[in-house]
Amino acid sequence: MKPTVFIQANDRQLLGAKISAHSYKRSSKRPDSFDVKIMRVQDFPRLMQPGQSILRGGHVRPWDPDDLQSFTPLRFAPPSLMNFRGRALVTDPDCFGVGDVADLLERDMRGKAIMAVARPGHNKQVDYIATSVMLLDNAMLQHWRFEKDLDDLFGHRFDYVDWIELKREDSSTVGFLEPHWNDFDRLTKDTGILHTTKRRTQPWKTGLPVDYTLRKRGPFDFVRRWANRHYEAHPDPKQEALVYSVLADLVDEGSVTREELKSEMAANHVRHDSLQLVERYRGWSLGDALA
Repeated sequence: MKPTVFIQANDRQLLGAKISAHSYKRSSKRPDSFDVKIMRVQDFPRLMQPGQSILRGGHVRPWDPDDLQSFTPLRFAPPSLMNFRGRALVTDPDCFGVGDVADLLERDMRGKAIMAVARPGHNKQVDYIATSVMLLDNAMLQHWRFEKDLDDLFGHRFDYVDWIELKREDSSTVGFLEPHWNDFDRLTKDTGILHTTKRRTQPWKTGLPVDYTLRKRGPFDFVRRWANRHYEAHPDPKQEALVYSVLADLVDEGSVTREELKSEMAANHVRHDSLQLVERYRGWSLGDALA
C-alpha cells in the first residue's frame, strides 16, 4: 500500500482541492511513490444529515453541512480509510505542495503516531497544534474509529475543539514537523507546503462575495461586516501565481475543463477572471520568481 496524501474538501472547495492534489505530484521528484485522494464531505452521509449539533468550546452549536469548512472532521478519517496500515498525510484543500512530500511521507517519525506543526500563541493557546496538515502512522491510530467518532461528536460526548486540537490524544504520541511543512501564507524557496490559511485572501477567491461567517463583534459590527463583504487580493502575488500555474496544468491536461471552470466561476467558487489568470501564469515557476 502506497503512502497517501488525503485532501479534505466539500463541493465549494473542490476545485481548490484538485489544484492541491496536482501540486503535490507536480512538486515531487517521485510522484509515483505516493497516491493522492480527495475526501469530499458529500461522500460521508453521516456529515450531511440535517438537524445535527455539536459541542464546540463548551457550547452546543448547530452543525451546518454546507459550511465552507464542513470538511474538517475528515482530518481523522484516513486511518480508517487505509485499514490502519501505512502512512497518510492529511491536508486542507487550501494547502499546496511546493517541496517534495515523498520525503515527508518517508521520514522517520521516531515512534510518534502523529506529526504536525506547532503554532504557539494561535487562538491564544501556548500549546496549539495545527492539524490542518498531519503526518499519520495509521497502525498507531487504531483508536481513530471514524464512524464511532462521528457518533460521539454528534452525541455531544466530546468537544469538537478538543478533537481538532488533539487534546484527546496522549501527548507522548504527538511529534512536531518543521514549520515549512505548514507554511501559513508564506512562500519561500524553503516552503514545503504552502497553506493559504487566511480565508479572506485566498488567491482563487479575490473579488467574490464572502461566503463564510464573519465572526467580528463590537459596536461597529455592521460597518466591519460591510467593509469585509468581499474576498481581497492576496498580499503576495507569488501565491496567486503558484495556484494558477497549477490550475493551468490541469486545464492543459484536461483534468479541469474550461466548461467546468466556467461553472465554478458562475457558482462563485472561484474568481471570475480565472480563465485570464490561467493564461497569464501558464509555465510560471517559483524558482524563476525567486531568481
